[in-house]
Amino acid sequence: MQITVIIPAKNESGSIGSVIGQVRKIFENIEVIVVDDGSTDGTENVAKNAGAQVISHPYSKGNGAAIKTGARSAQGEVIVFMDADGQHNAGDIPRLLARINEGYDMVVGARQKGSQANVGRGLANGFYNMLASYMTGQKIEDLTSGFRAVRASKFREFLSLLPNGFSYPTTSTMAFFRAGYAVAYEPIHASARTREGKSHIKPLKDGVRFLLIIFKIGTLYSPLKLFAPLALTIFLTGLAYYGYTFSSIGRFTNMSALLLSTGILIFLMGLISEQITQLMYRDSNADYEVAPESESDKG
Repeated sequence: MQITVIIPAKNESGSIGSVIGQVRKIFENIEVIVVDDGSTDGTENVAKNAGAQVISHPYSKGNGAAIKTGARSAQGEVIVFMDADGQHNAGDIPRLLARINEGYDMVVGARQKGSQANVGRGLANGFYNMLASYMTGQKIEDLTSGFRAVRASKFREFLSLLPNGFSYPTTSTMAFFRAGYAVAYEPIHASARTREGKSHIKPLKDGVRFLLIIFKIGTLYSPLKLFAPLALTIFLTGLAYYGYTFSSIGRFTNMSALLLSTGILIFLMGLISEQITQLMYRDSNADYEVAPESESDKG
């Protein structure tokens, strides 16, 4: 396989050189692309001196935007994404690639216990994993890990869905599951950030963003998994309220009617959304299944 390693970087001059060096020790002739997302500390020069191909954004567009820039430029049939801050061990790359060779389309480096930055973030990621697993119907071990290997052709199918911020792992994982592509998890241990680097993630702001991305993808791919429980809850509440009012005052109230009708409407909205989703993701090759009529056929 031709492999491309893509490293998005913003103001990581203190660590980017060693990260590239670790990759080069394992793969001498591999394509390494560093996408410099508007750095102001000389990250671009350090990366070039370390032997990487550098693509520079004129200003900071976001981690996801850097990922998309790198994916569009990569020549490899398999792309490995890793962070520039030294948290990911390049020695784990062969294990990810081995799983790709087994037939998987995406292999995610799943961080084990002790790899999270703090207890709060570990609990938050656990919640995201649980919620995303419900949305996709598949067990997701690490939704937000940025260390992963993917088949380039399949990853590029979802570039338009990927946000420009830090939520690209969330979106790409759920998109691969919805498309029916094979996803595997390989246990890794993520190291602490180097002292030179500084995290660009804001836990509260980006935590809410991760959650919104989950609901956005859930709505886009599995609307009924969001609409049906809400509709059932409201409908049962209306039914219970009707039972209460009928037993206490002997009549059917406007509030009961509102709750029951709202539950039914929400369910119908989810059903329609599910049908629209199916139409949106028809196989584009279906339009070309019938061969065009030849000149001899016309005669």
